[in-house]
Amino acid sequence: MDAVRAAADLARRALGGSMAAISRWERERGQLRVLVNSGDLAPGEEELPKDEAYAVADFPEIVRFLHERWTEGGEPRAWVETAEGPGAAAGADRRAEQPPGRVGALRRRGRSSCVVAPVLLHGRAWGELYVARGPGEPRFDAHDEEFATVLASLIGAGIAQTEQLEQVRRLAFTDPLTGLANRRAVDARLDEALEHHRRDGTVVTLAMCDVNGLKRVNDEYGHDLGDQLLTSFANELAMCAATLPGAIAARLGGDEFCLVVEGSGADEVLRVAEEVCRRSRLLPYGDGVACGVASTGDPIGPVTTPATLFRLADAAQYRAKAADSLGPVAAGRTGAAVLPPVQAAERRRFRGAREG
Repeated sequence: MDAVRAAADLARRALGGSMAAISRWERERGQLRVLVNSGDLAPGEEELPKDEAYAVADFPEIVRFLHERWTEGGEPRAWVETAEGPGAAAGADRRAEQPPGRVGALRRRGRSSCVVAPVLLHGRAWGELYVARGPGEPRFDAHDEEFATVLASLIGAGIAQTEQLEQVRRLAFTDPLTGLANRRAVDARLDEALEHHRRDGTVVTLAMCDVNGLKRVNDEYGHDLGDQLLTSFANELAMCAATLPGAIAARLGGDEFCLVVEGSGADEVLRVAEEVCRRSRLLPYGDGVACGVASTGDPIGPVTTPATLFRLADAAQYRAKAADSLGPVAAGRTGAAVLPPVQAAERRRFRGAREG
């Protein structure tokens, strides 16, 4: 949306329009949905509308251009329309059947003319760029059509690049098996949350979960069923995380998962952790989870780095596993030891010793 918003504003200024809009074509619904309006808006128009959409049937030139130009190998081109209707716009000989929908919209909103350019993404119709001028301003002409065509092409290329970058970002911060956040995302989220904790005391909680019995399932039933166990638990963890504002569910690797929660009280997170444990026991094949929780809302000492919180949650989880606990064990409660801060390398040695 940031990219679309910037594109609409730049296109409006480049074409000398009083307002501009970028809409997306929702094929399955047969409508154009307005994503952003920029400039001098008419009554009822919003910069970022929630539900401004128009049936494509009201603007049949979209479909006509799709069939007559795009599907026949021709390049998409912009066109101009005016509030006066057919015959008044430049190049009217090519648009003898100017649809009344645009004309009526221009008149209702007090605008004199508009230029409309289709936006393509990966060779397919994605939406449109719409730029209008107010009364008393010069009408758009054939030169504006050519310029709008170029601008729409640049907008399409920019959106494609933005989507590719977003896909790369998703891949970089997403666990491929479960679709949850990965360790990189957890580290980034904890850094941000702990900065808020240092600044204003926001409570930050880390709940770590080990899926019990994964090795047995892999050995007895195969890795496909082991993967199914992991994805099933991931779904349960995600549903529980959704009940906590500001929480993310993540898979750290192997059979290790976690919840990172910012802003909720420690007791509230513990209740959710108990629900995670309960749901895990209902999954087929697995043996529940071992869950350890560390929260700055509990008496665990100063927490300044993610490594500290990991160390504390890890130790609580170890106690849960050693005791075959059916519920979560919290650092600073139930006799769990409060450990001093350590560096990440020390944590790796600790986890390696435990796993050995």
